[in-house]
Amino acid sequence: MKKFLLTLFLIAFMLVMAHAGYSMTLNGAGATFPYPVYAQWAYKYEKLRGVKLNYQSIGSGGGIAQIKAKTVDFGASDAPMRAEELKKYNLFQFPMIMGGVVPVIHIKGVSNEQMKLCAKVLANIFLGKIRKWNDPAIRKLNPGLALPDREITVVHRADGSGTTWIFTNYLDKISKEWHKKVGTGKAVSWPTGVGGKGNEGVSAYVQKVNGAIGYVEFAYALQNGLTTVRLENRAGRFVAPTIRSFQSAAAHADWAHAPGFYMVLTDQPGPESWPITGASFILIYRVQTRPNRARAMLTFFDWAYRHGAGIAKKLGYVPMPEKIVKLVEEAWKENLKDTQGNPLWK
Repeated sequence: MKKFLLTLFLIAFMLVMAHAGYSMTLNGAGATFPYPVYAQWAYKYEKLRGVKLNYQSIGSGGGIAQIKAKTVDFGASDAPMRAEELKKYNLFQFPMIMGGVVPVIHIKGVSNEQMKLCAKVLANIFLGKIRKWNDPAIRKLNPGLALPDREITVVHRADGSGTTWIFTNYLDKISKEWHKKVGTGKAVSWPTGVGGKGNEGVSAYVQKVNGAIGYVEFAYALQNGLTTVRLENRAGRFVAPTIRSFQSAAAHADWAHAPGFYMVLTDQPGPESWPITGASFILIYRVQTRPNRARAMLTFFDWAYRHGAGIAKKLGYVPMPEKIVKLVEEAWKENLKDTQGNPLWK
């Protein structure tokens, strides 16, 4: 009898805990760009609330594919979907975090932020037109810097990537030849170079190969001690990748008038703006068949907006401004429903 009562008590306890959100695991997949901050938010949130977040860092292309296939609670992409595509799949999109994509190099004797690159030279390196580090075009930008007679090894993403989308979107804007030959995409036909999987793979490749240049989200450059460059921005100034320069680029974004929160932050005006800045987006279904899970998911995102800024800044990201958070959460109320048409966020 005692054993039976104890069993009933344990079952009741587990049901209560599950109803309260404990032991719940939320599943997401997608962009590697925000993975460092999502991982830290998830660790902190589980300690505070007991709700786990299982996020697979598989690239934006994989994240979009998985949310379309309904195998995850949310997808994540650095390449925003346009309003017509969101409507087609009954998806809702909102920005979660902002940051910078940065060219990283490995040249013995060249320190962090020593090298300057302009838009044209960067594009020509990734087009395979500039093949050595002592090329006259690079020397002209860097008088006094000892540049070796070494082949340039271009490292790019091998998987479908929002980081690639942001990077190629920038190159597409500033280079007519890039626009004609390559264009913008999560995956493109690269004129030259070798591929690494994820920001992690590109970081590892650049670290190993003397003479390499790649592109990664800024947090990966910080975490791995990679050498970054100064880039010439739209205002003609050579700027370093910093939270301040990312914020400057983000300050010009008009989110209130962006259909489906579609926003591209590359090549923004401003003397301090980092030219390859981007946002990372969350993708969820407008109609949720499991409303308790959906509310738990939105509660996590709300917590990250309101309490995760410190973690984000330490990792080199730009938190979403409060006015944008208000816009997003008002849009939650209006657009996200259960199968009975009831709002999921109040």
